[in-house]
Amino acid sequence: MSGADQTTVAVYDQRAADYADIALTPDTRARLDAFIAALPAGGSALDLGCGPGWAAAAMRDAGLTVAALDAAPAMAEVAQARYGLSVTVATFDAVTQVAAYDGIWAHFSLLHAPRADFPAHLAALHRALRPGGQLFLAMKLGTGEGRDRLDRFYSYFTADELRTHLRRAGFTLTGEQTEAIKGFDGTRASAIYMRAHA
Repeated sequence: MSGADQTTVAVYDQRAADYADIALTPDTRARLDAFIAALPAGGSALDLGCGPGWAAAAMRDAGLTVAALDAAPAMAEVAQARYGLSVTVATFDAVTQVAAYDGIWAHFSLLHAPRADFPAHLAALHRALRPGGQLFLAMKLGTGEGRDRLDRFYSYFTADELRTHLRRAGFTLTGEQTEAIKGFDGTRASAIYMRAHA
């Protein structure tokens, strides 16, 4: 598998402070609260592509043991400064643990991985979860690969493709929701939020 797209990482490094100032919507907070509530008290979670750290901080404050990973060093610095988080600066390939987490939060992060690498990343997440562990996956719907107005790399999938990939990786889908969103680059998109367990 390939590492992170360096142009995408550079965009996040350059715009980390701006990105961190985006306000959470009530729906986003509700989805995060539901994810936390589905995990055992005092359990462990991975925030995959943690960005400025708001989700990892909420998980920690709820009593979970949290690992946070992001490929952009500036995002890790923001997460440290704002929330006191220790972030592993690494790509998705760094997820090599086995049965280590009760939950994995992948909120608009795996969409930056090449389509060809997506099945292997999901398989690695499945291995990293304990039996019955929870996965939250947020993606933008579409087809193919491309770059947005900020030159970030994206992979797009249809809902059916995502369901198939999850099933092949060993996950059981437990819920999904779609909504129209406005991206950081100002473009409109259709997003999907999927809940599954190992």
